[in-house]
Amino acid sequence: MIIKELNGKTPRFGKDCFFADTAVVVGDVEMGDNCSIWFNGVVRGDVHYIKMGDRVNVQDGAVIHGTYQKSPTNIGNNVSIAHNAVVHGCTVHDNVLIGMGAIVMDDSIIHSNTIIAAGAVVTSGSIVESGSIYAGIPAKKIKDISEELISGEIERIAHSYIKYASWYK
Repeated sequence: MIIKELNGKTPRFGKDCFFADTAVVVGDVEMGDNCSIWFNGVVRGDVHYIKMGDRVNVQDGAVIHGTYQKSPTNIGNNVSIAHNAVVHGCTVHDNVLIGMGAIVMDDSIIHSNTIIAAGAVVTSGSIVESGSIYAGIPAKKIKDISEELISGEIERIAHSYIKYASWYK
């Protein structure tokens, strides 16, 4: 793993975080408790800050970044960022699943209890309403999310990644 200070900014981590051997975390990054950065996951706080709450998992190949002097990245609690997703200069609230290969662009706001479907592209400045599933290119609301999906997918995946991380410690 690479955890690197840059321009006087050193990544800060909460308790019980996991970093895979090929994870990269650079610069102005703050993570809460029980977070995990998986193989080839990149969290690059070089051009703006990145803040993550508790129980955030950044899965294999996912990239978290921002835009220089313009758009930081803020991520809430209980968030899963699936394989090869890109989360760039945006705000992601609590209890969100960002699907495999999805892209969330600058100045977008993803409200709580939301799923961004695999392969979706949330364009710059989009507001994703709470309790929804968004899909497509550009991403659009396809339906309201059920309580079963909130507990059965969003919460289940976030908690599963805490378990998976424990296997590596």
